[in-house]
Amino acid sequence: MQRSLSRPTNVAELFALYETRNHLRYGESVTQLDHALQCAALARDDGANDALIAAALFHDVGHLVVDEQGDPRFDRSSVDDRHETLGARILSPLLGLAVAQPVALHVTAKRWRCTRDPDYYDRLSSTSQATLRAQGGLLIEAECLRFEEHPGFREALWLRAWDDSAKATEREVGSLRDWEPLVSALAAAR
Repeated sequence: MQRSLSRPTNVAELFALYETRNHLRYGESVTQLDHALQCAALARDDGANDALIAAALFHDVGHLVVDEQGDPRFDRSSVDDRHETLGARILSPLLGLAVAQPVALHVTAKRWRCTRDPDYYDRLSSTSQATLRAQGGLLIEAECLRFEEHPGFREALWLRAWDDSAKATEREVGSLRDWEPLVSALAAAR
């Protein structure tokens, strides 16, 4: 069922991936591109650093590379595409660990928040609730404690909050190319 596309190997290919697959939806009311742009704008508006803004922008790149959204057989509630792991593997060599680490942890952050705050689950979209089951559900106490000690814990929680809020259908946030100078600077610093 899982069909992988070419992984971007530079910033130009990363932007091209979003430009050619910008129309895809993942069960939410917004496209992948709208979601990415909203997430980055929320991060910027909250005063995040450039690496965390880039993580917010590209946190779901793994969904775009593993092409399951167009497959009617794909069941989000039972199949985990591991998009966070794939996304981190793509972003680390391009933009660095400070971008890749929050991406790698944003699913664990959802699982942690649902475990520590049961009301949080009720605030998730129906798609996020369904994917939570496929992603392993609630954490056990030892997993919670290990995650709380992780050096990327805070950044992962921030990214998770933006991710959950970046699903508005009428929010104006600019274009993908608005973020090109920030992303190019991060890539050049590698």
